[in-house]
Amino acid sequence: FQVLTVVGEALIQEYPQLYAVGRAAGAGREPRLAKLEWGLDNAAATIYVLGKGVTFDTGGLNIKPGNAMLSMKKDMGGAAHALALADMIMSSKLDLNLVVLLGCAENSISGPSFRPGDVLTARGGITTEVLNTDAEGRLILADMLVESAEAKPELIVDFATLTGAGRVALGTEVPALFCNRDDLALELQTLSGTIHDQVWRLPLVAAYNNELESKVADLKNIGNGAYGGAITAALYLQKFIQPRPSEEDDSKQEAPPWIHLDLMAFNPTSKPGRPEGGEAMGLRAVFELLKEHYPPPE
Repeated sequence: FQVLTVVGEALIQEYPQLYAVGRAAGAGREPRLAKLEWGLDNAAATIYVLGKGVTFDTGGLNIKPGNAMLSMKKDMGGAAHALALADMIMSSKLDLNLVVLLGCAENSISGPSFRPGDVLTARGGITTEVLNTDAEGRLILADMLVESAEAKPELIVDFATLTGAGRVALGTEVPALFCNRDDLALELQTLSGTIHDQVWRLPLVAAYNNELESKVADLKNIGNGAYGGAITAALYLQKFIQPRPSEEDDSKQEAPPWIHLDLMAFNPTSKPGRPEGGEAMGLRAVFELLKEHYPPPE
């Protein structure tokens, strides 16, 4: 079991968008990347589990209304899910090599805040025009997705409290599932229903990619209008798992299997067995999927 942390300006080389989002926070609250590695000898597969860990989200210079900011301590819910899944995998000794990446930052406001109109360069070289600083989670995930895809694992899973649009589509209790493999998406959605931890697939609509086109960068960090925001956010993320052709190898390569869960991670009101506050959503479903594919070795 190994843990590595990269903090503050040390992020600029490998996790530049994570640094840009979090650089405005004060001393002691610098952005950081936490990387945890665990595995069994001769494990059947390697998986990467990613979590968005925005410890508080003001919205940045595109500041949130006061009421919308009250619950933003929950914006680290994706990182909490990733850690919880890691604990379940390790405790059960699933037949895996596990890498966990947690992108942790406070989206704060001060002189160094990143700004609307900035063009950021992610790990791997893709550039993004920032149109809204409150769409910061996808910028953080992008750096981690590039690192994950570079390793060519058998599976990438990311958890993120990413969009309000996902909640408009499915409510607060059902995470939106996006996946680049139809069979994997169907298996996870079906399994989630049987164990009462429902997730629901939304489509990666290729025609919506034009929403992300920018005149000054490879991408924009939000779409053109108010519609389909969870889909355009997922399409943005998908760009960062695609293999980039190199001079040495121009062959057609396939992106690794990828599961993206856009979730609430929070109960806004209390219900029987589900008190108000932080809540695991889709976590048990993903674990059951992994347990079926990679059971502990005998």
